[in-house]
Amino acid sequence: MTAPRSQAVDEPIDPDVDPRTRRRSWRPQGPIVAVVALGGAIGASARYGALLLWPAPAGTFPWTTLWVNAAGCAVIGVFMVVITDVWVAHRLVRPFFGTGVLGGFTTFSTYAVDIQKLVDAGHARTGLTYLAATPLAALAAVWLAVATTRRVLAWRQR
Repeated sequence: MTAPRSQAVDEPIDPDVDPRTRRRSWRPQGPIVAVVALGGAIGASARYGALLLWPAPAGTFPWTTLWVNAAGCAVIGVFMVVITDVWVAHRLVRPFFGTGVLGGFTTFSTYAVDIQKLVDAGHARTGLTYLAATPLAALAAVWLAVATTRRVLAWRQR
């Protein structure tokens, strides 16, 4: 290991200056954690509302969860194009909306639980169909959203 250029080899390391020994402060992360938590609460509440409005009876295909995940992935696709290609977003927008709201809205943990419930209830075929359909729908949604958003933006720039 070599010493930093500004420091002689024999000099002691100052823990307040040397990044190898300095403790990281959590203060810069506080706003990010706060906006992710706030966004997550909003997204999870929206998902819960969707599941209350369109409940799936036990043993049936969980369409609401599939559509919530696909819709969330589509919005993620649009959002990522907008904040990377069009708009210089504030540093907290991406954690709030992308990680928080959309992370809370999409629910791949419920997807896994739904598959387990379907299989345990003797609906293995439905569970396997759901197992394949959800990631396909999510990937197709994000891909179509990105492609469509980029085409719309290119068309508007003409």
